[in-house]
Amino acid sequence: MYGAHNNHPQAQRFFHSGKTQALWPTMGSWICYALGSENQNMPGFVVLRDPKGYTDGGANHWTSGWLPATFAGTEIRSEGDAVLNLNSSRDESKQFRERKAKLIETLNRKRQQLFPGEDRLETRIQNYELAARMQLNANRILDLSGETETTLANYGVNEEHTSDFGKRCLMARRMVEAGVRFVEVMVTVGVSTSPYDNHGNLKGGLEAICPRVDKPTAALIRDLKQRGLLESTLVIWSGEFGRLPISQNGNGRDHNRNAFTLLAAGGGFKAGYSHGATDEIGYKAVEERISVHDFHATLLHQMGVDHEFLSYPHNGRDERLTDPEVTGARIAEELLA
Repeated sequence: MYGAHNNHPQAQRFFHSGKTQALWPTMGSWICYALGSENQNMPGFVVLRDPKGYTDGGANHWTSGWLPATFAGTEIRSEGDAVLNLNSSRDESKQFRERKAKLIETLNRKRQQLFPGEDRLETRIQNYELAARMQLNANRILDLSGETETTLANYGVNEEHTSDFGKRCLMARRMVEAGVRFVEVMVTVGVSTSPYDNHGNLKGGLEAICPRVDKPTAALIRDLKQRGLLESTLVIWSGEFGRLPISQNGNGRDHNRNAFTLLAAGGGFKAGYSHGATDEIGYKAVEERISVHDFHATLLHQMGVDHEFLSYPHNGRDERLTDPEVTGARIAEELLA
């Protein structure tokens, strides 16, 4: 793979949206805009981030940009209440909740009649209705108490160094089973830093982070396969860029947009296959290069969406995730089974 920028926020935005600038729709939003959700009681696009904080770029990774806000990613927490403010802070009867919801709907619809072209109001109405349905369904989907001890052990949920990421990976599998269209699982972060940003102490940094994510990642792929879900689920594991082949600060590595590795499992991709190569020192991808735009085009193709026709009018132009006339994006058929 190769990217377009050497700074974290811009490179991460580029990987998610095909643009380095902020507030453009991300691939999860595009896919939900194209396909909707299979489960009307859960958001179509869910994000499981580290409770300790955000990686560089923050919530820009799951913004819907200028697409309707209903297609934005919804943050689900892996500690405490899964969804903030989902349940009432005081006891309310079922009849009271129903009357309150009916009143809110009536007021919103009256407001909508005054401003029929205001799509943000329609999004707000849909979000209220989704929240009401989530009150009845989300806790059941996110409850891990029914999982077997073997499953919990495979994900490392009860082990100190794998519990946080392992729990999010297991929650991701449950959401896939429930029909959530796009699930993004963020890797464990340090304090206001990216986990693999090893400008110094490369060996020690990798030895600290890799054991935290390797076991849960492998467990997720195995679990999906054992349950017959991997063929219809595409698992993508990637960062935003690679590292330079020359040292920095004596024992670290600086950013390198010219070469990085992406893992794709399931979803009709070839199994046990390694694609492409860098030059002899690992600086630049030179053989069978795949751009981020190519990846987006291929991802949409495997989801049953034609990347050349998926568009949305914005500022007088039909915008796309790939915009092949500008980016030269292509479907990487050589990666597909």
